[in-house]
Amino acid sequence: MTTNEIPTGEQKKSLSFVEQLVAEDLAEGKNGGRIQTRFPPEPNGFLHIGHAKAILMDFNVAEDFGGVCNLRLDDTNPTKENDEYVQNILNDIQWLGCKWGNVYYASDYFQQLWDFAIWLIENGHAYVDEQTSEQIAQQKGTPTEPGQESPYRNRPAEESLRLFRQMNTPEAVEGSMVLRAKLDMANPNMHFRDPIIYRIIHTPHHRTGTKWHAYPMYDFAHGQSDYFEGVTHSICTLEFVPHRPLYDKFIDLLKEMRGETDNLHDNRPRQIEFNRLNLTYTMMSKRKLLALVQENFVSGWDDPRMPTVSGMRRRGYSPESIRKFIDSIGYTKFDALNDMALLEAAVREDLNQRATRVSAVINPVKLVITNYPEGQTEEMVAVNNPENEAEGTHTITFSRNLWIEREDFMEEAPKKFFRMSIGKEVRLKNAYIVKCTGCTKDAEGNIVEIQAEYDPTSKSGMQGANRKVKGTLHWVSADHCKKAEVRIYDRLFNVENPSADERDFRELLNTNSLTVLNECYVEELAAKMKPGQYLQFQRIGYFMADINSTENQLVFNKTVGLKDNWAKQRQ
Repeated sequence: MTTNEIPTGEQKKSLSFVEQLVAEDLAEGKNGGRIQTRFPPEPNGFLHIGHAKAILMDFNVAEDFGGVCNLRLDDTNPTKENDEYVQNILNDIQWLGCKWGNVYYASDYFQQLWDFAIWLIENGHAYVDEQTSEQIAQQKGTPTEPGQESPYRNRPAEESLRLFRQMNTPEAVEGSMVLRAKLDMANPNMHFRDPIIYRIIHTPHHRTGTKWHAYPMYDFAHGQSDYFEGVTHSICTLEFVPHRPLYDKFIDLLKEMRGETDNLHDNRPRQIEFNRLNLTYTMMSKRKLLALVQENFVSGWDDPRMPTVSGMRRRGYSPESIRKFIDSIGYTKFDALNDMALLEAAVREDLNQRATRVSAVINPVKLVITNYPEGQTEEMVAVNNPENEAEGTHTITFSRNLWIEREDFMEEAPKKFFRMSIGKEVRLKNAYIVKCTGCTKDAEGNIVEIQAEYDPTSKSGMQGANRKVKGTLHWVSADHCKKAEVRIYDRLFNVENPSADERDFRELLNTNSLTVLNECYVEELAAKMKPGQYLQFQRIGYFMADINSTENQLVFNKTVGLKDNWAKQRQ
């Protein structure tokens, strides 16, 4: 096996550039031949599909190379974090099919990080700054102009120590002081210009309560947490490229504090960056997604229109389809905008293999088979999944009074309209061939009932059933079906790349992203299906029962259509 391949059963798959770098490190014996990754989300919201890409990379690399991936919750900002977000993160990762080795929290290391900060101050590597955030920002300079030193930069270490300890008291005023690393105000990398590493926050922490009042910044806590845990490869997205030198610098200082200066580049995490997942008509900013939730533009983090993992799960996406999509777009060093149609195609392809076929009518009109005996019923056999014979069959009741789709009838049809029209024959799926004989209209001219006659010798499976007709329609028995609400979803945003649009993102929302159909009918098998069970409403699309669906109030979410109709709408 070369370092460009991974054995997967009897087959070998090509490696991404990330996996190639990991394979090279293993071949060179770095970190004692260990592979340990981690997925480190901040519990300040629900995970979205962009996080799913990172999750699959972190966990798959560890699994493919015989290592371990741990989960670490980056809980360094108690103003935005809570246990609900933590639990949802755990649920989403498990649903995606990933298994962590251990669960850690950045808050596990608060004391170690505090002790490290004390050492930095004592050894001239950090100082307390009492300027405002605006003053500090102004003194940072620009990428082409050096920053200006803080007037507090050279204060005695003893004074900074006293003030730093004061920062961690209930009496400290938020925003009055910060601890800054003393690095290089002229460095072309802006992150090196004396970054803030501690600030005052009095909001109780979801795990530590009111024990701490000074909290580490992400750039300070992140790399050290990796090092404390023994992470070998810190795999992250491209926006962290300019953070990498700072990541390495803090680890160098930590190793110096511990007296591990002989082998600065051994047994340390290697940061590798890959491109983020961006989707058309989708916003990935967690801050803006939170605003959509808080301002009631959506029903919650798990609204089926949201790009969150929980929203996609509720809508009816399968974890396998998400994995397949992410695998298809791959990992590179270049950001790209991926077409939502690619994700939906992966969902469609996967659900075709696993969805149970049922009959449902979402825009109904009554069809009366006038020559079918009053009160008579028959049980017609329907295949559960033509892609998997082992899933068997079920029966659906046929009767005189049926519901069909309103779009399946035209009183005066063009030549290539192969559905129901007066004087023409069509097959009712799994049942009989019928010929339309007329229709009834209300005072406004709306069709309220269609009449047809059936051929008793044309039942599916009978000899007469071999007669060819060009149209096949789905149906449900009006007396043996269940009423349901069906929710149809469109793109949440009207513009292809809302993240790049300078307008307020609220102005970009698609006001027609949700259509609720209240007069829908489904066969009894569909009514028994639960959230998590994949359905295909025949000839319509893929659906799933909503989490709020009840026996008395059935609700189904449309996952995706049978075809990509969105592309046609844009043409």
